[in-house]
Amino acid sequence: MDCYINYIEFVFCIGLFINALLFIPQAIEIYKAKDSYGQSLLTFAGFNVIQLVTIMHAYIHDDIILFYGTILSFITCGAVTVLIIFYKNRGLF
Repeated sequence: MDCYINYIEFVFCIGLFINALLFIPQAIEIYKAKDSYGQSLLTFAGFNVIQLVTIMHAYIHDDIILFYGTILSFITCGAVTVLIIFYKNRGLF
């Protein structure tokens, strides 16, 4: 049984890492285009809220894998969120 647990934890780690990586192309695309047209601030901000709650849940349950994996996603998704805010409000300054 321990073998299966280790395998599942390994796959879970890889999944969390891939989840974090999936936000990077979006951030790069927004940065290159210098425009966030068509990007939903509500969607990405919602992802960030969910990730923040997941980080707190992982912390209180001492789930180190979920904790650090979600922090990575929070950072990469947060970068997208910040870029959306910046480029949507660029004309206001």
